[in-house]
Amino acid sequence: MKVLKVIGKGLSFVGVFLLVVIVTLYSSLLLICYGPSTKARNLFVTTFLETGALKFMVKLVMTDAKVQEVVDSNSLKEMDSEVDTGLINVNSENKDIETIEISGSNYKATLLIVHDPNKIKVATTYPFGEYGKDLETIVKENDAIGGINGGIYVSTGNKGGYPMGLVVQDGKIVWNDNGVGYHLIGFDENNILRIIDISGKSKAEVEKLVSDEKIRDAVTFQEEASDANNHFVKLIINGEKRESNGLGSGANPRTAIGQRKDGAVLLLVTDGRGANGHLGATANDLIEIMDEYGAINAANVDGGSSTTMYYDNKYLQTSVTLYYSNSSWRLPEAFIITK
Repeated sequence: MKVLKVIGKGLSFVGVFLLVVIVTLYSSLLLICYGPSTKARNLFVTTFLETGALKFMVKLVMTDAKVQEVVDSNSLKEMDSEVDTGLINVNSENKDIETIEISGSNYKATLLIVHDPNKIKVATTYPFGEYGKDLETIVKENDAIGGINGGIYVSTGNKGGYPMGLVVQDGKIVWNDNGVGYHLIGFDENNILRIIDISGKSKAEVEKLVSDEKIRDAVTFQEEASDANNHFVKLIINGEKRESNGLGSGANPRTAIGQRKDGAVLLLVTDGRGANGHLGATANDLIEIMDEYGAINAANVDGGSSTTMYYDNKYLQTSVTLYYSNSSWRLPEAFIITK
């Protein structure tokens, strides 16, 4: 009987503790969403909507109509401009690579400036199977010196074996499964960064586009109206910064790629989701960084848990999950920097 009483008291304590935690968390959510800080509410809503598993937290305290109101007031405006290749004058004589550390209010970022755009290639795990490979493995298997994660892929269960959309490697299409909102992001044979809306095109039309535009290496990311606050692509086109309402998006780990007028490529990766105490970067943050460092064209690619950068035999930015603190999620492809 004494043992049962002890167990009962223990269970009662645990129950009360859990109830206090739940009430505290719920009260905190109410304070964030209905408190005096509109910025805190907007950041909370847009950020959590971009996660895979925590979207429900927003719906716990806000109606669908209120959530949509917040999203609409913190979104990117449509951008239909296409890259003008005539604005880029590639200078491949400079082979230097610069590493720059950047700090923002909610993020820490690393920027690699690769002066010779010919060094940027797409590496893949083709022929694709159920499991992809971490970024370090992809870099080393291709005798490269660094890289970042690339396009959208099937990330369920961190298997990472199959890409989505289009993947072009060394002028050859190795994956072609087009759909809603897909944008090609990669380089043509003149080493110019191309950002092309291929949404809704048939496989044959995509093949023709790749041939006509002489695309040598490319991945895809997906900009779609149903999840536009998370999946956005164009950041800067022909020197024109994409306009936004409010924050433009939530704050999360991000990966972006850009190009200057002289052809130099900007590879940008930010932390977030609690890493180093940071939430992450917003769309506006990416746009301002790319603009500050001279990008005439720039695009957002896959982010969140996929975000990673490997360079000079070490990870400069890694996955946000603790058990991948010195690795990355498995990937089917990546942008690499050749020697």
